[in-house]
Amino acid sequence: MSEQSVAVLGAGSWGTALADVLVRNGHDVRLWARDAAHAAAMRDTGTNERYLPGIELGRPLTVTSDLADAMDDTGFVLSVCPSHAVREVLGHAAPHLGDQILVSASKGIELGTHRRMSEVIVETLGEAAGSRTVVLSGPSFAEELLHGLPTAVVAASRSEANALAVQSLFRNGYFRVYTQPDVDGVELGGALKNVIALAAGISDGLELGSNARAALINRGLAEIARLARHFGARETTLGGLAGLGDLVLTCTGRLSRNRSAGLAIGAGRRPSEVIGEMDQVVEGVRTARAAYELSRDLDVEMPITSGVYSILYEDVAPREALARLMAREPKPERWG
Repeated sequence: MSEQSVAVLGAGSWGTALADVLVRNGHDVRLWARDAAHAAAMRDTGTNERYLPGIELGRPLTVTSDLADAMDDTGFVLSVCPSHAVREVLGHAAPHLGDQILVSASKGIELGTHRRMSEVIVETLGEAAGSRTVVLSGPSFAEELLHGLPTAVVAASRSEANALAVQSLFRNGYFRVYTQPDVDGVELGGALKNVIALAAGISDGLELGSNARAALINRGLAEIARLARHFGARETTLGGLAGLGDLVLTCTGRLSRNRSAGLAIGAGRRPSEVIGEMDQVVEGVRTARAAYELSRDLDVEMPITSGVYSILYEDVAPREALARLMAREPKPERWG
């Protein structure tokens, strides 16, 4: 594998983990942190104590808070900011962009516009940037990846050549990357699973049992597929790594921030308190609002998403949301 120069925009847990993989693969990696003090601390310690304390990162890793320095003469640019910051960060990055392959590793739907991240990239950087974009998604906890535990994800792009380039960039003995063309399905699966994970966490916080969790995962996938089909996504994508794989991980894994937030809410904490105390972004909170509004506008039935929205934004008690969900009109089981 030949050495490549890569800019990673976003020094949260996932951006740091991806940068670490690339460094260990022998690439020249520049990790951009918005906060200069955070960047300096990472340079001094060789760790990301703010988000991943005690885990030593691969060397040499360049950490900077200067976008121009991060992106100078790179062949790949990874966008790994929280979804609500992608438009702003890429807007600042635009003057330093050339024809690099863009890798979108942020999961979410933008509030207000209801745009997916690849659509934000096109609106911010132009149609040409959209054709160079590869979406990276799948079941992947940053901490496990940093420990070199086996992980499999998918690189989705309308350009097979660009997807293959990203596959080659990342692949190693513990990080396996599959390719496919369904950008819409991969992005929607990656964003909406966070909402269902909040629901699964709330269910576990209420001590509703394993039956309830399994039903939430299955019917949650059905409503994700229902919305995704509206955008032309393939149902097989939702059964893959970016759909079912990521959904199961996020709904059940102990490292899931969305599940953890749901657990606390189900146990009786107010949503605003729980979210305010978490040291990292809980993407499902914003996505629940965007997905609820999108499903309402498109007249797509998403009862679990609606229930999560009502708990987060309408002050509905979790048990009341559960009662409403269970009291819905009986119907035949349908997939999507």
